[in-house]
Amino acid sequence: MIYLPFFPLKLVAFPGEELNLHIFEPRYRQLLADAELDGKTFGICTYINQLTGYGTEVRLEKIYKRYEDGRLDIKTRCISAFQIQTFDNPMPGKLYAGGEIEYLKNDPRISAALHHEFLFYLKEVLYLLDFKAEYDLKLVNSFTFAHKVGLKLEEELELLKMESEEERSLYLVQHFKRMIPVMKAIEQAKEKIKQNGHFKHLDPLNF
Repeated sequence: MIYLPFFPLKLVAFPGEELNLHIFEPRYRQLLADAELDGKTFGICTYINQLTGYGTEVRLEKIYKRYEDGRLDIKTRCISAFQIQTFDNPMPGKLYAGGEIEYLKNDPRISAALHHEFLFYLKEVLYLLDFKAEYDLKLVNSFTFAHKVGLKLEEELELLKMESEEERSLYLVQHFKRMIPVMKAIEQAKEKIKQNGHFKHLDPLNF
């Protein structure tokens, strides 16, 4: 098994994403100093009221800024999801925790029909969210916009734990189908509110 330093946070880090962090606690400043020195990865472990037992291996890519008091602004790259097998708090000789992990399986295969359905609903949700940034559909997978489509933290964790692109995409399609009618209803309500106070031209009713 692989042994990693742990950095518990109240977030889900998805494989493939870039994650910017502000580091200020002494134990995690030590963790980052070690990661920078030896080039090793560490694990961001999802914490929801307690440690969930799952996380994502990340690699330090860049230190944007070093503050005089030791704080850091950093960029990391998320690599692979894992399940925690052992937890040592702290690691021997360190201020931070660590433990053994087991990587989750990740089957990238997905049926063409489901992938098409997933992209169709994803585009609709991003349109309703007024998402302006350009993106290449060929590079989009179930993790790409997972932080932007209205999932609760617990739902993001469920997505992370799934071990195939097929399962994750189906989960998101079901989420989109629940979400889109609500979003459209909100937009319609906004339009009605905008019309309040304006003169209305109404066709006479023919009784």
